[in-house]
Amino acid sequence: MVSRSTDKASTVVHGVGKELGGFRKFIVRGNVIDLAVGVVIGAAFGNVVHSVVDNLINPLLGLVGGGPNLSSWTITIAGQAIGIGAILNALISFLLIALVVYFLVVLPVNKLMDRYRPEPKPAPTKDCPECLSAIPEAAGRCRECGAQLAPPSEAVAAAMRQVAAPSGTEIADHAARVLSQRLSGER
Repeated sequence: MVSRSTDKASTVVHGVGKELGGFRKFIVRGNVIDLAVGVVIGAAFGNVVHSVVDNLINPLLGLVGGGPNLSSWTITIAGQAIGIGAILNALISFLLIALVVYFLVVLPVNKLMDRYRPEPKPAPTKDCPECLSAIPEAAGRCRECGAQLAPPSEAVAAAMRQVAAPSGTEIADHAARVLSQRLSGER
């Protein structure tokens, strides 16, 4: 007979397998791999830059400053030594990395993006027959002079007829005038 605790354990292990499958899909996705490669290469490049700063630039600047290298420069304030040389090393390393990244990554990528970016298509236009201004192709009325470019839709035409139609009182008044003119002999 199998106990309940082993049933729960097998369910948990089975559930972990599903979660690991999703994790595998996440890891295999291209962006994660690209990011990992970028971090590794960036760390290696940072080590190269720090080595150049520590072993080439520091001794050269140390010759100017009179010390063995730049990292030994310190300022003593109130009995505390402040490592100005170490700060300058970090700044020089940062500037070198920023310059290389800008000139070897950012500029070429921007040039490629500009080259392959599609040109925005201008909206199709037509000329108004009344004032000759450029208006959108689908416009039914000119925005400059108000000229009607296309006949109104059936819904608009029906609304215009309803507004323009005479009311019943106007028709009755007109009929009464015509009748009184005919009865009086006027034409």
